[in-house]
Amino acid sequence: MTTIKEIRELLATVKDLDNPLFLEFEKDTRSGVQKEINKRKKAIQAELDEDHRLESMLSYEKELYKQGMTFIAGVDEVGRGPLAGPVVAAAVILPKNCKIKGLNDSKKIPKKKHLEIFQAVQDQALAIGVGIMDNQIIDQVNIYEATKLAMKEAISQLSPQPEHLLIDAMQLDLPISQTAIIKGDANSLSIAAASIVAKVTRDNIMKDYDNQYPGYDFAANAGYGTAKHLEGLEKLGVTPIHRTSFEPVKTLVSTKKDK
Repeated sequence: MTTIKEIRELLATVKDLDNPLFLEFEKDTRSGVQKEINKRKKAIQAELDEDHRLESMLSYEKELYKQGMTFIAGVDEVGRGPLAGPVVAAAVILPKNCKIKGLNDSKKIPKKKHLEIFQAVQDQALAIGVGIMDNQIIDQVNIYEATKLAMKEAISQLSPQPEHLLIDAMQLDLPISQTAIIKGDANSLSIAAASIVAKVTRDNIMKDYDNQYPGYDFAANAGYGTAKHLEGLEKLGVTPIHRTSFEPVKTLVSTKKDK
């Protein structure tokens, strides 16, 4: 009789739910065999669901492929809302019909999976560009304009140059055709790839700043206004990486000047 271990190994090679091996093994009354069948069916269904999700996130890219375009860049940013640190944008060109398992809006990817998916994007992308605008530029031109500058910088680094840009809810004054997509990081794989590159890049920057400026919990909060961050501001004051045009930093700076 075939052992349960042998059946598990055979089922691991099965890729579709109507494979005749399932019918054959379903005749086996051992509970361990039935458990392995159910486990493999669930795994196959999860793979099919993921493939369907990824396929739906390629809809914008596929329309552009039909128009004869190959080099399509997804563009996204991270860090518009924090009180400290830079805004980081990324631009990514993926190969045609490229699907990376687990790739999604970076906010929807579990933190423990960030590096793994970031590495998969690094391994498979045709081109990646990163633009970083620090807090001083943000304070000079405002966060919206700084975001655009970061995106342009990221795009300028791409080689090959993109034929079209898919951008998360933004239009850029560049001589490249583009599509602004609301919630683009959840609706386009190219933008999702840019989202995870920008996220991991910025998180690493903020971890370095946490070592440089301890007491604000930058490694955990990435510069957002958490309770620990606000507590650090009250106790330790404003650092050189804080955005002085953002409240409550702005008030703290003006209060210090008035003293």
